[in-house]
Amino acid sequence: MPTWVVVIIVVAVVVVIGAVAWLVSQEMKRKRLRENFGPEYERTVSDHENPRAAQRELAAREKRHAELDIRPLTPSAQERYSHQWALIQEQFVDRPAGAVTEADRVLEALMAERGYPTDGYDQQLADLSVKHSRTLEHYRTAHETMRGHERTQASTEELRDAMVHYRTVFEDLLTDGEENARGGHRNGTPAEDHDVANGGK
Repeated sequence: MPTWVVVIIVVAVVVVIGAVAWLVSQEMKRKRLRENFGPEYERTVSDHENPRAAQRELAAREKRHAELDIRPLTPSAQERYSHQWALIQEQFVDRPAGAVTEADRVLEALMAERGYPTDGYDQQLADLSVKHSRTLEHYRTAHETMRGHERTQASTEELRDAMVHYRTVFEDLLTDGEENARGGHRNGTPAEDHDVANGGK
């Protein structure tokens, strides 16, 4: 067999192996991102022209998150925020709209104390999506209700639902998901709805 034929065959094999390796690496990357970001992966893909652009954005979020100084709360800080949240829930019966606004403010303060930048809502979503994608939709829903109430008054039921969503995110950030891992995170159950509707009592 002529040498040039051997060379062509070797080059073709190398190209095929390289292509297969690239496809495998891309599939592994896609699988890892999907597992890490959960529903946020599909949401980001739907917001882009192609999956590859979405994957680049999600990878960029991970890189930015790795550069942040994210830290757990101290026990005293956890207790302080838990107390603040209890007061907000008590306010809900008499001042539902004010309680929702205060819930948003306290949640943002909690993010800042954990080390998350709070210089813009969209950036908050992007930063939280890396480690808190499971509760991110709760944050979106609650925040949109609060902003919507500023334009068109929301019903008490809508505000109550917003409080439940805020509380889900609050507990996730407060404990870094530890309660949920132990099965203690209520995640918006009827018991939690009853708590909010009755001012946290």
